[in-house]
Amino acid sequence: MVFLLLNAAVGIIQLVIAIAFAVAALYIAFQVLGWITKGIDEEKELAQGNVAVGILVASVFIAIALVVQSGVSGLSIGINKALSIGILTGDGVTTVVVAIVQLLLGIILAIGGIYLALDILSRLTKRIDEFAELKKGNVAVALEMAGVIIAVAVIIQTGVIGITAAIL
Repeated sequence: MVFLLLNAAVGIIQLVIAIAFAVAALYIAFQVLGWITKGIDEEKELAQGNVAVGILVASVFIAIALVVQSGVSGLSIGINKALSIGILTGDGVTTVVVAIVQLLLGIILAIGGIYLALDILSRLTKRIDEFAELKKGNVAVALEMAGVIIAVAVIIQTGVIGITAAIL
């Protein structure tokens, strides 16, 4: 019975940590998106019903969720490993800290990857000003950008999973 209660408590702690990291990552990603989108006020555009901007914002949130999910999975593995070796031992604490750093690294890589992907897309499509098209509500451009963002996130997610496997 005590073992079941301990497992439930650990699960609840993992859930709270996951929610906290997810909310923080989404907030940071939305702020960074504001810097990337060159003069687009996302909140204003969303309030005016600009579907193109909505697609872009949604794709960033999906991308962050994909990467955070893999990082949270690594964190859960780390916490479970720490519990098995003794969470209050030096190795246990180190394992949890490494898992948290791995999650933070995943968030940073996701945001950096989104920025880099949009920059490369902009260089590849020199005759299209994607951000001006978004402001005009061009859904085709929004879908193109969303595809790039989500594709990059899937690739980064795989890398984060690889980091977890290597260090935990």
